[in-house]
Amino acid sequence: MPQGAGWPRGVQHSNKYGSANPSMDRLITLYPLTNYTFGTKDPLYEKDASVPARFKRMREEFAKDGMRRTVEGVLIVHEHGLPHVLLLQLGTTFFKLPGGELTPGEDQVDGLKRLLTEMLGRQDQAPVNWTVEDVIGNWWRPNFEPPQYPYIPAHITKPKEHKRLFLVQLPDKALFAVPRNYKLVAAPLFELYDNAAGYGPIISSLPQSLSRLVYIA
Repeated sequence: MPQGAGWPRGVQHSNKYGSANPSMDRLITLYPLTNYTFGTKDPLYEKDASVPARFKRMREEFAKDGMRRTVEGVLIVHEHGLPHVLLLQLGTTFFKLPGGELTPGEDQVDGLKRLLTEMLGRQDQAPVNWTVEDVIGNWWRPNFEPPQYPYIPAHITKPKEHKRLFLVQLPDKALFAVPRNYKLVAAPLFELYDNAAGYGPIISSLPQSLSRLVYIA
């Protein structure tokens, strides 16, 4: 089960730290990590057995369908009022946000809800009510290579992948099922900040992307 610690809970930070015009604040309600129950389910494997295989498939699909579209959900809870981001951990060093590839023509929000249910939903109950709130980031892969950027380089006319990150409002309580080959962890923002070595450039940039939000715990 995810763990973490943080600052005192029950503080609506907009009272003290919000903008001069409170109507401009983007509020997000966080619920305690203890409100959520985490079970397990059958393993969920990646489509590709290796990094070279992933880019080989991407190249083949690009020739047929064009740019790959990927969506990921940013799910936030709190421990003692401190925001934590839910991440899926594979092995000892690889972390990812829940989400994945869209099918050709699939709506982004519908696709994200489908992927979240596939990754974290329980098979013995109705799907979680995923509320997709906002876009918090766009990343682009210019070539069939690992680097991704929060912009399209000037010399690139046909990016190979567009990854969009969405803020997802969790319900006050929920039951999740985590694939057995993954571990669900709750990472505090201070651990992610400026930590590309541990979490990669996208996840480590989340504290900056989320800093415009006002959290109500």
